[in-house]
Amino acid sequence: MDALTRILSWFAPGAAASRLQAKRRLAHAHRAYEAAKSSTYRPRRGGVSSADAVVYEAGDRLRQFARYLDENSDLAVGILDDLVTNIIGQGIGVEPMAARADGTPLDELNRRLRDLWLKWWDRPEVTGELPGTELERIIARTLLRDGEVFVQHVLGRGPGAAGVPYALEAIEPDLVPGDYQSNGYRQGVLKDTWGRPLSYAVYKTHPGDSYGLGGSMRPEVKIVPSSSLLHLKLAKRLHQTRGVSVFHAVLTRLDDVRDYEESERIAARVAAAMTAYIKRGPDYQPIDVTSTTQGERAFEMAPGMIWDQLAPGEDVGVIASDRPNTGLEAFRSAMLRACAAGTGARFSSIARDYRGTYSSQRQELVEGAQHYRRIFDYLARQFYLPVWRTFVDAATLAGRLAIPADTDPDSLYRPELRQPALPWIDPKKEIEAQSLAVQSGFRSRWQVIRDLGGDPQVVDKQLAADPLDVRPPEGATPEPTMSDPGVDDEEAA
Repeated sequence: MDALTRILSWFAPGAAASRLQAKRRLAHAHRAYEAAKSSTYRPRRGGVSSADAVVYEAGDRLRQFARYLDENSDLAVGILDDLVTNIIGQGIGVEPMAARADGTPLDELNRRLRDLWLKWWDRPEVTGELPGTELERIIARTLLRDGEVFVQHVLGRGPGAAGVPYALEAIEPDLVPGDYQSNGYRQGVLKDTWGRPLSYAVYKTHPGDSYGLGGSMRPEVKIVPSSSLLHLKLAKRLHQTRGVSVFHAVLTRLDDVRDYEESERIAARVAAAMTAYIKRGPDYQPIDVTSTTQGERAFEMAPGMIWDQLAPGEDVGVIASDRPNTGLEAFRSAMLRACAAGTGARFSSIARDYRGTYSSQRQELVEGAQHYRRIFDYLARQFYLPVWRTFVDAATLAGRLAIPADTDPDSLYRPELRQPALPWIDPKKEIEAQSLAVQSGFRSRWQVIRDLGGDPQVVDKQLAADPLDVRPPEGATPEPTMSDPGVDDEEAA
């Protein structure tokens, strides 16, 4: 196109509108989010895959990787131990709260429920090998590490513990095949049009067990209705059928830290094996073959030794050691803080580093407690309450419980679930704060006792029988001597 043609096209009909549209497109391109632009230094990340598609693509690799670290990484073990210990502890406390329609507690029924539950919970599993407290811990650990766990209600097959025909069967996620996609099943789960689970495809034997499976043969699948199976999972997105490990975002970091620490240990071992060498300069003169020093020379290392067998021009050099690496601790601490942030565990617990002021340690405890309580609340609603309701029904049908006719059903099926008591940084300050809350009417004594992991009725009975009972009389409000829980001792000084 020559110059005259370009000039004429500038004034052609519609040229102005075309130029305006081009300017708008250019302005729109400049106003786009920079994070959405792909470049050499920032390649496009993510995609439009659904939650199920992402989990299906990952397959079993996330779960296998997490198990490998749980078996071989002390840091992964520490993270899981911290989470399980603070969520489950020595077992969740279950306090029956049965009452009449007017709210009057049914003390005798609650006592009977409590005693029967404790006897049944002593061996609630189908194998009879695990007590309830250990079963809780294993279920919580499997949920966190593998991302999900299944628990089946087993009813009516012979008397269970305490004469209640009910038991629990814990099922690893491997037994529900994630690649089972036939007959309307998605990742081993059949759902209705609303996305509610209807049934699960479950292997009859573990796919990783090679006994009697004929090599590569897959185990036989059975169909279990959702009413008989509890599916506990950690989901990150809506409409996610299967769960993902709590380690999903820190797996590579934990593995890298493990490899780095192993390399540093090897380097320190090599550096600890001190090595010297003989340097020969331009003035080196070979030893006379007739000299008495003819042949190989041996130099032994000893404190305060003097080298007197060097030839002219020779000198002794020592390989310098820069191990242990002085920056290892700071780097490792930074990595552990990132792992703690990605999993919800506390840095001080997994690193066993308790340095810091009272305020900083308590702030870490408070933030960690929110994460522990979130997972506890999920377990309470998805595991403990369904198990309790099934237990009450099974015990009633078996004649082990006599439910009064005026019992409020809601109160019967909703016990109080007590989380393990959180540790305290400074017991004196915490007790003073709890005492002030009780005296101000913000909390009750029973709430405080439950927070401490105790049973209020048992505590009151023990105090009534204790001749050294120092509780203040009813109505007395002594002025407590308190220091500000939010001020450090060194700051107050």
